[in-house]
This record gives sequence, C-alpha cells and structure tokens, in this order.
Amino acid sequence: MSQEPNYRGPITAITTLFFMWGFITCLNDILIPYLKGVFELSFFQANLVQFAFFGAYFVGSGIYYLVSLKSGDPIGKIGYKKSLIIGLVVAAIGCLLFVPAAQLLEYGFFLAALFCLGLGLTILQIAANPYVALLGKPETASSRLNLAQAFNSFGTTIAPVIGGYFIFEFFFAEGAGADAVKIPYVLLAAGFVILAFFMSKANLPAIPQAEQSNVKGSAMAYKNLRMGMIAIFCYVGAEVAIGSNLVSFLAEPTIAGFDEKLASRYLALYWGGAMTGRFVGALYLGNGKLGGKLGGGIGLFILAFVFTMLITGFSFSEIMPFAGLMLANFIMFILGKSLTSRTLALFALSSAGLLLIGSLGGGMLAMWAIIGVGLFNSIMWSNVFTLSIAGLKEKSSQGSSLLVMMILGGALIPPIQGLIADQIGIQLSFLVPVGCYIYLFYFGAQLSRINNLTSIRIKK
Repeated sequence: MSQEPNYRGPITAITTLFFMWGFITCLNDILIPYLKGVFELSFFQANLVQFAFFGAYFVGSGIYYLVSLKSGDPIGKIGYKKSLIIGLVVAAIGCLLFVPAAQLLEYGFFLAALFCLGLGLTILQIAANPYVALLGKPETASSRLNLAQAFNSFGTTIAPVIGGYFIFEFFFAEGAGADAVKIPYVLLAAGFVILAFFMSKANLPAIPQAEQSNVKGSAMAYKNLRMGMIAIFCYVGAEVAIGSNLVSFLAEPTIAGFDEKLASRYLALYWGGAMTGRFVGALYLGNGKLGGKLGGGIGLFILAFVFTMLITGFSFSEIMPFAGLMLANFIMFILGKSLTSRTLALFALSSAGLLLIGSLGGGMLAMWAIIGVGLFNSIMWSNVFTLSIAGLKEKSSQGSSLLVMMILGGALIPPIQGLIADQIGIQLSFLVPVGCYIYLFYFGAQLSRINNLTSIRIKK
C-alpha cells in the first residue's frame, strides 16, 4: 500500500504568498481615503483605485485564457514554480512604481502602478489557488484552500493597522503628502523580491495531471465553472466594495463618527473576521470527527478573538459585539455540516441579512452588522473556487484563469457603490452588495446536492 505524499512543506511555502497578497490588497482600503484627501476626489473617483487594481486581474487572466486556447496552457509549459516567481517579480515592479507616482503627484500614475501590481498578483492567483487545491485529496481541497486563505486574511487583518499607522499617522502627519506611500511600497517590493528568491530555492513538486502543455478544448464546457465565474465576480466585488467604503461609512456621524485612524482599526476587525472564519473553515471542511471539530472550533474562535484584541488594541468591552457575531458564525458552521456548498449558501444568506441591517439601521447596530459580514465572507472564495474547478483535472489552470478573470467584480462593483454613495449617501450604498450575496446563495444551493467534489463534472 503506497503512502500518501507529504505536501506540508510546499503548502507552507505557498501560504506565505497568500499572506503577502492579502496584506497588499487590503492596503488599497487605506489608499482610497488617503488619495481621496490628497487629490480631493469624489467617492467614485477614489474607488477607481479598485478599478485599476482589480481590472488588471481581468486583463491579465483574459490574456492568459486566450493564449491557453491558442498555444496551450502557459503554466502547463513552464510549471507552477516558475509561474509563481514571475508573478512575484511583476508585483515588485508595480510596488516600485509608487515612487515616481508620488514624485510626480499624478493620480493617473498611482492607478498605473496599481494596475502593474495587480498583473503580478493575477499570475500568483492563477498559479497558487489550483496548486494548493491539487496538492492532496480532492475531498479536502476546500479545507487546504481555506487554510491558505486564512493566512491571506491574516495579511488583510494587520494591513489596516500597520498601513493606517504608517500612511495616516507616521508619514502623512509629518507633512509628507503623496510621499507618505513611498517607503511602505518600497519595503513591499523588497519583500516580493525576497520571496521570489526563496521560492526559486523551494522544493515545489510538479502536478503531472495539471502541468501539460497540450491541453485541448475549453474549460468553459463545465457548467459548474461557468456558474462559479459569476459567483467569484459577486464575491470579490461585494467583499472589496464593503472594505473600500467601510472607513468612510464609520466616519458618518449617524453611524460612529470615527476619524480615519480609528476607523482603520475597525476595518481590521472586518478583515480579521475573514481570517477567523477561514481558520475554522479549514478545520470544519476537512476530515475529522464532529466532536474534535466542535472543540477545535471553539478554541480557534477564542484564540482569534484574543489575537484580534491584541493586534487592534481594543479592549474586550469595546468589541464585545464582535464576540456575538463570532458565535453566530460558529452556529452557521455547525448547520453547514462540513459540506462545502451548504456552508457557502448559509454564509451568503447571513451576509445579505447583515448588509440589510447595516444599510437600513443606524448607530452601533449598523456598524457591527457591516463589520460582521467579514466573518461570513471567510470561506466564500475557497468554497466557490473548489466547487468551480472540481472535475477539471488537466484544465484546472485554465479554469483558474477564468475564475481569476472574474475578480473583475472587485474593479466594477466598488466604483458603482461609490457612484451611488455620491447620489444617496454612503450608508444606503451598502445595499449594492446585497444582490451579490443573493447569487452566491443561489450558487451554493444549486450545488448543495453534490457532497463529493470528485463527482462534479457538469458539462453542457
């Protein structure tokens, strides 16, 4: 009887990439109010930050898909390892472009730098997500991807605290203006270069069934992939739109009246909720007995709550409502019964409900409702991704490029919400993402009858 290969080392190496792009993606939420102040922008103009960044995902993955149809899968030809290194180098170049952008004080140059950075992360996303899913048994793919995404959320959790301090307090307070972003992004560029070096030395095994250059046909033949593309569009668009406008939402006198620095700390709770849910999701959607999952889940929630207090500097009394939201999230995990699609449907329904409360309520109730959406966003990317590429085998990278292309939602939905916020106010604009979660509920419900991911091969 052959022994299962141990992929712990490669998965650990790839997880560092998830952390890095999580950190840098969430910095956009800090950049939006920062650039809005520097260039005196409207909500719509400020949200073009996300349009440039996530628009790069659409352009880059669209080109990848067209090339794969004509000349074969690029990752299949050069392998996952080289693809990851290329992505890291391109991302580093994008970070370095922030230096001339700040020097010239041109908003358009900032958007160009973000576009280049987004192209680098596009390559990383196309390669890393299916690679983690394929490194092990199909039935635990969602668990592995949730674990990797949990470290991605760790990056998004600390980014508002660290980025908010350096950009708003340390550099900007010193009168640096647009120069306040130079040093943080130069340091991030150095980080990407260092990661590229270590990745070149890492032992990353090839996936024979996936790394084939002569893949024929289109992954679009799979109905679950086509449905999943819309689901990714909705999920990313909703999550990014909420994060992009949360600081401005919390600054509203009818909600909390926070300044930008304090609002950035509460933004960390939104992203910290996603981190918490993903760690618990890695446990609940993996193998193991229910008793162990219950005990482990409670332990993880307690640790996550304590960590969140430490990283944000809040006292227990200040974020006690967050503990209640964690409990509600834990109950939904139990009701999900460790089923990928069922859990997705329940979480999407919860997010839609919280958004309605946040949009139509007021004060602290509205504030905590919107922050709580982060907890229920947690497992959505991983669950949608694994449901969408299940059964694709050698077309996994091609399918991944199509899913990454639909990160376009992060480019389109935030400016739409910003445009509506300019017309009817920032609070009511949070009704925009509700429709996204309704579709995610539909996607999860449609696939809830299929428990075994290896059996999903819905061609039509």
